[in-house]
Amino acid sequence: MSENEIDELRRRFAREAMALMERKGEEVSRTRLAAELSVARARIDAVFPEESDLLEAVTAEWFAPKLAVMDDVMASDLPPPRKMYEFFARRYRLLHRNFRDDPATFNLYVEMGERYFDYARSYIDLADHYLCELIAEAQAEGYLKGLEVDTAMSIINQMVSCYLQPYLIAVVDDRLSEEKLGLIVGAIFDGLDSRDGGARGTQDIRAA
Repeated sequence: MSENEIDELRRRFAREAMALMERKGEEVSRTRLAAELSVARARIDAVFPEESDLLEAVTAEWFAPKLAVMDDVMASDLPPPRKMYEFFARRYRLLHRNFRDDPATFNLYVEMGERYFDYARSYIDLADHYLCELIAEAQAEGYLKGLEVDTAMSIINQMVSCYLQPYLIAVVDDRLSEEKLGLIVGAIFDGLDSRDGGARGTQDIRAA
């Protein structure tokens, strides 16, 4: 088989594995996948030489729509505040819909993500890279003054983490909203900079 044929089969078998996981409520091995699809095990092994290759392919398919919306936002010419909001909100919208449509399957993917975090790391790193680009664009227009890009990225990720972490979405659920996310992003652009606003005062706390 050519590389293109293998890539196409990889995506197809990964989607079949995901559909099977959603029906059965459990992870799927190469052996199980071959049996369920009535496909020769050798054919599955030709596409996924190791069990980890199937897991990586499933991870790629799960992240694909999230990557697509990030790419769309990054290619847009929106002003920095709106662009950053869309960068977070569109992914949150997808994750929240996934959770509401099928909480059990969503939680299965969360558990798999915790066990096989290394497969997801490259996608998380890409999101951070994109966020750094957004921060640089914002700083070019006078926002986030005085902050190192990596520092701003870390702070912003902490501020919006409950909208992007699948586990937290499952736990917090209806206390999250796109309106609240918009207020958070607005606060980032209204006041996040390197100045000391007095919150970390140098004096000890005393009774009034």
